[in-house]
Amino acid sequence: MLQHSRKSEGVKEPTDINALADEYLRLSYHGFRAKDKSFNADFKTDFDKSIGKINIVNQDIGRVLLNLINNAFYATNEKKKTADENYKQIVSVQTKFIPPLEGKREAVEIKVTDNGNGIPQKIVDKIFQPFFTTKPTGSGTGLGLSLSYDIVKAHGGEIKVETEEGNGTTFIIQLPA
Repeated sequence: MLQHSRKSEGVKEPTDINALADEYLRLSYHGFRAKDKSFNADFKTDFDKSIGKINIVNQDIGRVLLNLINNAFYATNEKKKTADENYKQIVSVQTKFIPPLEGKREAVEIKVTDNGNGIPQKIVDKIFQPFFTTKPTGSGTGLGLSLSYDIVKAHGGEIKVETEEGNGTTFIIQLPA
């Protein structure tokens, strides 16, 4: 599906993953604010400055980051509708260099974390399947996480999810450094 949606063949090039993550975090936040003037959330970054440039198709990894960050802001916004007035929406993006360990190559880890409602355990295994969505009709295609999974795999990486119902979700991407 990804190959059909692409206008040209993506070329891996050295990319500053910290700058890319920061750019898409801000793009996502301002996109939400443009659609809903009352939307407000805190966002935090913790970027590992030791990460050099990594070879990626930056448009594709940017698409993954934008999707994960949009989902994170969406999750916090949904929780705000039912939470008490003390709830503060927070989305964070973190990068970290992972040195080579036990036969594994060095990697870069990117975490996108929200303090939304989390993902119910009964559906966690389905979230990367094409056309699966938890969003109401018209709000999501169910392709975002599926395409994100395919993009990360095409880069030789992994994507995982850690979630706790009621407390939020963290998506963890590991890409070869």
